[in-house]
Amino acid sequence: MFALTKAFGPIYAATLLMQLGSSLLMTYLALRLDTAGVAEVWGGALMAANALGMVVGGRVGYWLIARVSHVRAFVVGAGVIVSAVLSHQLSDWLPLWLALRFIVGTAMMCQMMVIESWLNGCAPPDRRGGALSLYMVASYVGMMLGQLLLGLDHGLGALVLSGVAIAFAIGMVPMALHTGAQPSAISQVRIRPMLYIRRLPQALGTVLVSGLLNGCFYGLTPIFAAQLGFTPSEVGQFMALGIAAGLVAQLPLGMLSDRYSRVALIRVIAILLCVAYLPLAVFDAPGAGWVMLAGAAIGFLQFCLYPLGVAHANDNLEAELRVSVAGVLLMAFGIGATIGPLLAGALMAYTGPQALYLFSIAVTVLLTLLIGVGRETGTSVARPSRTGVAN
Repeated sequence: MFALTKAFGPIYAATLLMQLGSSLLMTYLALRLDTAGVAEVWGGALMAANALGMVVGGRVGYWLIARVSHVRAFVVGAGVIVSAVLSHQLSDWLPLWLALRFIVGTAMMCQMMVIESWLNGCAPPDRRGGALSLYMVASYVGMMLGQLLLGLDHGLGALVLSGVAIAFAIGMVPMALHTGAQPSAISQVRIRPMLYIRRLPQALGTVLVSGLLNGCFYGLTPIFAAQLGFTPSEVGQFMALGIAAGLVAQLPLGMLSDRYSRVALIRVIAILLCVAYLPLAVFDAPGAGWVMLAGAAIGFLQFCLYPLGVAHANDNLEAELRVSVAGVLLMAFGIGATIGPLLAGALMAYTGPQALYLFSIAVTVLLTLLIGVGRETGTSVARPSRTGVAN
């Protein structure tokens, strides 16, 4: 792990700062909406706008990286995000916030494509699971710090937005100064998404479900906690605990995923997640201690799905397809994160906050069924003569 940290340290540092800013912004906006009394519908809509931007960003990111290289694409994305974040202070008009969330999602997608294609392209195949687990560690440390910073300016002041902008701006520095292994230039071969769907159904399904669940986590879990009576500071602590549990899971997950079948791990995690959601889905007024404990268990399991899906997909691809598959996977995540908050938010508005976790149970049951259907094929997308090895 030390060698991976040394090789990709600047990338992990940029990831931490990027996720710190993103996490702080999402929870800040959710709490602002809850204060205004429009949380369920507009909270889901804002998260969906961000995720829709990620879907569009898959195309934009591929074009941008091919045109100006990985580092410059990351810097462009950061500049756009800083401008959009500070623009939230111009007005409280919610349609404007929707547009800004879309812009932030598009730019963040470009940044994530840069980071994930860089790691998958430069990490040795037998260390890819470890490299991705450290990437997720950096992500979750950033997210956790972002939640804890909600106490800044009482959690709802404009100073929070300045903190978000500062985090994204500083994140450009380590990427610009990185002198380690550089990713190769990407090919301009046009890849049809349907071929990825046929080749990587389980990996894409896992990432899609991760988007559904994580979109609900960031967009609606703060609202769930606020409706239970948590203060903004307590909401931040609850979110940070779930993210911290996901952080703790990443290092053992990296070792396990490099030694055992990733498909089997995804199946086991999906089943355990169904159990972890139950307490928050069936009890109308769970105690604060039970809420915290269940949140930690959920975070420990839920945040394992995305890196497993990404690593499993990259086990079946040629090196020249790393950027394009990063875009396809992140688009799948974005589609899930678009749909999830909208559906779960509508259910919460109609039946109550527990609907969030009833929805999550239904999603994980579907994932368990998908993973149980069969194993991934190793059919090549661009060059049929070179096949990958399914895990």
